[in-house]
Amino acid sequence: MQTIDALIRARADDDRVGLVHAERSWTHREVTQAQADRASVLLSLRQDGPFHVALLMDNLPEYVFWMGAAALVGAVVVGANPTHRGDELARDLTHTECQLLVTTPGYHPLVDFFPPERTLVIDNPDGDLDPASPYGVLLGEHRGAALPDSEVTEETLGLLLFTSGTSGAPKACLCTQGRLARIGGIVAQMFSITEDDVCYLAMPLFHSNALMAGWAPALAAGATAVLRDRFSASQFLVDVRRYGVTYFNYVGKPLSYILATPERPDDADNSLRRCFGNEAAAADVARFEQRFGCRVQDAYGSTEGGAAVQRTPDTPRSALGRAMPGTVILNPETGEECPRARFDDRGKLLNADEAIGELVSQTGAAGFEGYWRNADAEANRVRNGWYWTGDLAYRDENDFFYFAGRDFDWLRVDGENFAAAPVEEILQRHPMVILASVYAVEDTVVGDQVMATLLVTEGSRFDPEEFSAFLANEGDLGTKWAPKYVRLTSDLPTTATTKVLKRVLRNESWHCDEPVWWRPGRDTGYRLLTEDDVRELDEALEAR
Repeated sequence: MQTIDALIRARADDDRVGLVHAERSWTHREVTQAQADRASVLLSLRQDGPFHVALLMDNLPEYVFWMGAAALVGAVVVGANPTHRGDELARDLTHTECQLLVTTPGYHPLVDFFPPERTLVIDNPDGDLDPASPYGVLLGEHRGAALPDSEVTEETLGLLLFTSGTSGAPKACLCTQGRLARIGGIVAQMFSITEDDVCYLAMPLFHSNALMAGWAPALAAGATAVLRDRFSASQFLVDVRRYGVTYFNYVGKPLSYILATPERPDDADNSLRRCFGNEAAAADVARFEQRFGCRVQDAYGSTEGGAAVQRTPDTPRSALGRAMPGTVILNPETGEECPRARFDDRGKLLNADEAIGELVSQTGAAGFEGYWRNADAEANRVRNGWYWTGDLAYRDENDFFYFAGRDFDWLRVDGENFAAAPVEEILQRHPMVILASVYAVEDTVVGDQVMATLLVTEGSRFDPEEFSAFLANEGDLGTKWAPKYVRLTSDLPTTATTKVLKRVLRNESWHCDEPVWWRPGRDTGYRLLTEDDVRELDEALEAR
């Protein structure tokens, strides 16, 4: 039987190093004992109702101890997002019916709405616990506890994983112990992770990527897991060399941020061999492999588990890869399969309007375990027995799939529909651009206009003529794709997993404190947006 509970128990007598954080390390045996201690605490505090335990903290050893404790007694971990605040955070914990909350002093003020008698505050999460503190006293009463009797099965619910919430309110996705254990075993096999490997866990542990591509594979293989409180691009290579990291998982844009750090001739002199994640730009994958001397495999997958696309050796640079049989691109309005993508000699997509649709798995519904008390969201995700991802994509004649953005990443300019992702890929070719975020803003007459917020390298200066020339030379840039508005920034709004919060950028549009360049007319060059321009745009939109 494959469960997280079983994987933890299998390490109970293992004296290899299992966990590392900063200057401290624990053997697998010590980690298992710490988890057994906390499992005993959980049993002593259990109430009637859903056995749900919220964890609100950074990537600390205590996070791993409490995740394991919950698995040992069949409790459900709710990973609270520390970037959420106020009503949003209260909604997360209330909706998931948490009966216990474990947090740290830094985050405790954020959860003053939670019953204090059901809140455990870890007194010194970065060092030795104070045995005289309330937390230390409670833990001391259970220190040295035996592994609990278990009735855990593969169907035992283990996690409630919030979706990223880049487009709206997050949903709590169900994940059983069996599913997480199976995924961990598969990833460990895919990348030949063994007990001799060192896995670097810098993605936040409340997110599915950190668990499914990081912690669970390390646990399944008996490897060493190295925790970093929060991801740091500047400290990435330092940590790799310091701990002898061989495997790194990521989600979102960490590769872009790491590549933006100053390059050194000896960057490839390190222990890193394999990286696995999703949502990296194709160009970044190639640059990362060359610069750091490792293999990077970027794949498409959802927290819900309903669909997946894997790269193959012959996958075109800008494609996701090939998918399992039964994966199709459908028109969400008609339910009909979209025509295959056609390209010109320079790789420009010629039939975006008809080729781009929603990525759908006709077999993926079986792998989707549902959302916590959200029947409407489940019905939207699974229709006619098929799993609808909510993501835009297109497929070529050779069955390679291409990502075109989320279902809210669709723009309509002058009657032409297109997706944001291909435009972002082109803009990121510019040498000053680290990341490009493309989204629709309302046109003053009808439809949308393209706005791009560019995260640029330090000290960059926007040259409007040079930028226009750059766009003109990109042969695969559609005639409607060039941004009308270009916002320059040194700090994009992101989720805790470095995914760009486009809804924030769209809501701000040109009402921001950063420079915005724009083209007043189709054939004019870029110039800085002035206060008078903003007033005229706002008045035109109000009139519309």
